[in-house]
Amino acid sequence: MSAGALHHVELWVPDLAGAVGPWGWLLESLGWTQFQDWPGGRSWRHQDTYVVLEQSPALSTSVHDRLAAGLNHLAFQVSGPPEVDRLTKEAQEHGWSLMFADRHPHAGGPETYAAYLEDNWGYEVELSAGPP
Repeated sequence: MSAGALHHVELWVPDLAGAVGPWGWLLESLGWTQFQDWPGGRSWRHQDTYVVLEQSPALSTSVHDRLAAGLNHLAFQVSGPPEVDRLTKEAQEHGWSLMFADRHPHAGGPETYAAYLEDNWGYEVELSAGPP
């Protein structure tokens, strides 16, 4: 891993068993592989970076507020518009809701092609076909 590269992202979730389904499906659909598994968490890895879901006993709330200070969303690059379309359709069968449906797939602007998805706990994911 090169200096300055993102090492990992850890998301505290209120329901690990419930979050593993949507997040596991999405990450594995994007080419990530399961990396770690322990009673309170699970992670997936892509090259040198990994994403962790952990159910911490120290949570102060059961829903993530993406509009509060802190994490707004995670964005993943996909291979092109057909992949955005495929994942958007399948995501809704795996616990994700399409955000900004009235502007999809250009909610990020006329030059973008992306899907913005939200899980049951308020975490947002962007699937982008570009441009960056």
